[in-house]
Amino acid sequence: MSVKIPRQTISNPPIPFAGTILDGLVPGEMILIQGSVPVDSERFQVDLTCGNSIKPRADVAFHFNPRFKKTCIVCNTLKLERWGKEEILYQMPFKLGSEFEIIILVQMDSYKVAVNGAHVLQYKHRLDLSKVDTINISGKVHMKTIGFIRNSEPAPAQAVGTNKVPQANGTFMHSGDLSLPFRGTIEKGVCPGLTIFIKGHINPYPHSFSVNLCVGGTKDIALHLNPRLKSATFVLNSYLSECWGKEEKNLSNFPFTPREYFEMIILCEAQEFKVAVNGVHQLSYKHRVQDLVRVNALEIMGDIQLLDVQVR
Repeated sequence: MSVKIPRQTISNPPIPFAGTILDGLVPGEMILIQGSVPVDSERFQVDLTCGNSIKPRADVAFHFNPRFKKTCIVCNTLKLERWGKEEILYQMPFKLGSEFEIIILVQMDSYKVAVNGAHVLQYKHRLDLSKVDTINISGKVHMKTIGFIRNSEPAPAQAVGTNKVPQANGTFMHSGDLSLPFRGTIEKGVCPGLTIFIKGHINPYPHSFSVNLCVGGTKDIALHLNPRLKSATFVLNSYLSECWGKEEKNLSNFPFTPREYFEMIILCEAQEFKVAVNGVHQLSYKHRVQDLVRVNALEIMGDIQLLDVQVR
């Protein structure tokens, strides 16, 4: 799993598969589906349904159907055994013969779907979310894992900002509290080759958020990443010796959108940090702290919902 510990997990299910969603779905919940597409697949589908009746056929609240021959994804709803109007996306984020990860974020008014870390589509609810209690997967596809991840309760006030990150062999995956502000310790410090993965969801009315790589035991910030949603500006800087340095700004191809899922990757190289968002390189930032091993703390704060933090 690459996100919070799931409340329900289904491993290596046979296809076709139909399984009950324990306690149904609620806004803010994520469905994580990991698998692979055979090289000869023509299509597969993921259906969120209201029961599992065959006759009459159960209502399908959300039908997600990648079709490889037509290079599109078809979404629809089945109500009282009648399909509604198709919503078709003429894009194909899946590759034949390759693995994939689908994340379906359940919201009050819609489902939002990301594939391999990139937002793909949004589908407005046509059926009452409270009636959805089953997931069906069929077609030519191999399934590895299906997980249902529900937001945890907020951490006690005294715990906020003091998150500890388990680490082994230089790698951590944070599976505990992800409330903001978040603080995690990189026990061996930053070094060339180290990569940080951050997954999140932008709030509906955001101003900005920040990701900081800090020098432990001081107020110094070696890398300050500050996407500013209102001005569509990606600002980078360092805070050293109680003073901010000169800002570096990226004004083109601003990758963040309110209410959207994102995945940020920060790669440390010998001379600089490189930052990618949703699989696309965005910017580079020359090191202003040369003793990288002292950079051993990660802070995240601002107008996002934090879903996952990994360091490898």
